[in-house]
Amino acid sequence: MIRSSIVMSEVKDVRFRLTFVVEKDGMLLREFLHAQGISKRTLTATKYDGGQLTVNGVEQNVRYRVQVGDEVTVYFPQEQPSAGLQPEDGELNIVYEDEALIIINKPAGQSTIPSHDHPTGTLANCVAGKFARDQVPTTVHVVTRLDRDTSGLLCIAKNRHIHHLLSEQMIESGFQRSYLAIVEGHVQMQQFTIKAPIGRKEGSIIERVVREDGQTARTDVKVLDRFQTDGQNLTEVALTLHTGRTHQIRVHMQWTGHPLAGDDLYGGAHALIGRQALHCAMLGFTHPLTGEKLVFRSQMPPDMARLTHSK
Repeated sequence: MIRSSIVMSEVKDVRFRLTFVVEKDGMLLREFLHAQGISKRTLTATKYDGGQLTVNGVEQNVRYRVQVGDEVTVYFPQEQPSAGLQPEDGELNIVYEDEALIIINKPAGQSTIPSHDHPTGTLANCVAGKFARDQVPTTVHVVTRLDRDTSGLLCIAKNRHIHHLLSEQMIESGFQRSYLAIVEGHVQMQQFTIKAPIGRKEGSIIERVVREDGQTARTDVKVLDRFQTDGQNLTEVALTLHTGRTHQIRVHMQWTGHPLAGDDLYGGAHALIGRQALHCAMLGFTHPLTGEKLVFRSQMPPDMARLTHSK
């Protein structure tokens, strides 16, 4: 059983905390907390970086033996905003928010995090600004990142422990990500799976390709519609990611001979749309604190929908 909250002291020291109720006698505190998903790294940070462990309101160390009914509270260290991330005011389309995480619907044309070419105006800059206004002293933990010209849903954790738990879900395939895309040509098979390893393209720091020595990558593809727009054959597809390689969908669809419309980096053309026609339409995962199954959906944006409505 878990309870969570934000604690604010009289001097405005905000710390995220979790409280667990012990259901089995005799475990060491560190063993009990590991069973609750608290990593060794997090426990070390809690010990040395300003966190605290209490049992029934009394501070204890990790060698303390807990008993049935004990209330164990972890006060996580106060996180400092990233020095390299400038907080900015900016519009955020927030789909969901609680004490642990935020789901945001990102527009095309906005980078997720700062880079050399786009150091400001990113979604992370705007989220950092929101945290500053809300007086939540943390940094931005991006769980699911989208390319600059990919639109749709992404997830941000409000502290490193929540980020860790959600990342574990992704590794264990418990985090669902589904996309809508418009690709060039008429895809013949109605439903199929692409299993093709992805690695860097020789001589490029940006492009990826399918290559034998690449990282394992799997994408499920389902055809939703085949049509023509301005005389060009196009296919609307739904794609489900089982891995999260850089540019995975874009590379996999190029490899099948059906690059995304507008994706000039991977063989698509700008004739009908000025960016890759890719939208994250669904995120589904188990809430790391409550255990509730959450599913969020986002409709296809107008610039992509216009292509399908033109048929």
